[in-house]
Amino acid sequence: MSDTPPSPTSSTTGPAPDALELAALLCSRVCHDLISPVGAIVNGLEVMDDDPSPEDRAFALDLIRKSAKTASARLQFCRLAFGAAGSAGAQIDLGDAETMARGHLEDAKTKLTWNLPRLLLAKNRVKLLLNMLVIAQQTIPRGGVLSVDPVGEGEAMTFRVTASGLNARLPQPVVEMLASEQAGLVDAHAVQPYYTRLLAQACGWKVTLAMEGDAIVATAG
Repeated sequence: MSDTPPSPTSSTTGPAPDALELAALLCSRVCHDLISPVGAIVNGLEVMDDDPSPEDRAFALDLIRKSAKTASARLQFCRLAFGAAGSAGAQIDLGDAETMARGHLEDAKTKLTWNLPRLLLAKNRVKLLLNMLVIAQQTIPRGGVLSVDPVGEGEAMTFRVTASGLNARLPQPVVEMLASEQAGLVDAHAVQPYYTRLLAQACGWKVTLAMEGDAIVATAG
């Protein structure tokens, strides 16, 4: 998506956010993802209210249609990546996760290659995968290809996400946030990699982000 929040710019050590603050930061993150398409819908409706010409009316309707589709895709993705998405201990179909990921991340610049088998996995593992995809997508600001591959099989399977694109960059603050045992500076920009680290810990894993050749690779395990 084109309006992804910038990466955290500081690794200053600080206290971990409590449950209330973490919830507020995640809500801020979701609102950031939604404000652009919702604002575009409002703009389109304002054009419609001005008794536009047929051409302007067609443009406004197209804007509203595309923006509503984008907002819906982002809501569905955020519900799965950040929300409860079922009861405690629930499992999630990787096929559903693929659908959510394509709707949210794929656009004219970025394509997704999904090489995972279709099976049910523990909720936190699927949430972790989706958050790894968000991190990987941020490393190719000019677009490219996100490839998702399994590491291992069955219930022990973990994930490898490769981001390939022009001028792929390794955001060091995100690397440090994923690797550190300390909270660091957790604000609305840093909460997503911080939350990814919490999900990995809940799964008994760690997530690493490293450069391999011209690509950026996120690995869980």
